[in-house]
Amino acid sequence: MTAMSDTMRASILAAAAMLFIGCGVKSLPVPPEQAVPERIVGLDATSQKNGVLLSWERPDRTAGGAKMRDLGSFEVDRAENTGGFRPLVDIPVTDQDRFQQQQKFTYLDAAAEVGHHYRYQVISSTLDAYRSDPSNEAEITHQLPKPPPNPENFVIPQPKPLP
Repeated sequence: MTAMSDTMRASILAAAAMLFIGCGVKSLPVPPEQAVPERIVGLDATSQKNGVLLSWERPDRTAGGAKMRDLGSFEVDRAENTGGFRPLVDIPVTDQDRFQQQQKFTYLDAAAEVGHHYRYQVISSTLDAYRSDPSNEAEITHQLPKPPPNPENFVIPQPKPLP
């Protein structure tokens, strides 16, 4: 009977050890301000025929320096002239589990009007809704791009003779 109780006791201890080892968080908790995505610093805006094209790089680290694995979305904000920013669009990120993730993102603001001055910023969020600081501001006055030279009318400039 004592052998049976020793076996039972060993089984209970083994089960308790497995439960202790197999559950719970394995790392120290991270303060919320360190879990937010790093700030985007490369936002760029260019005029296109059909609107203003915004482009930026994916943040790959958190503000605390850890590798970003749970990027969830981007909020693109727009301000006209010197007015305040307003949310323009929310762009979901759905490639968290893919082997190769998208590194560059673009958005075409097709509602931008020619001759109007705009400012843009992007805020990234994690799947848990931790929001980054706003990106750098990209300013632009939307103009139609100049058409490329027409090959039928193009004249090659003649060089001036050397003195």
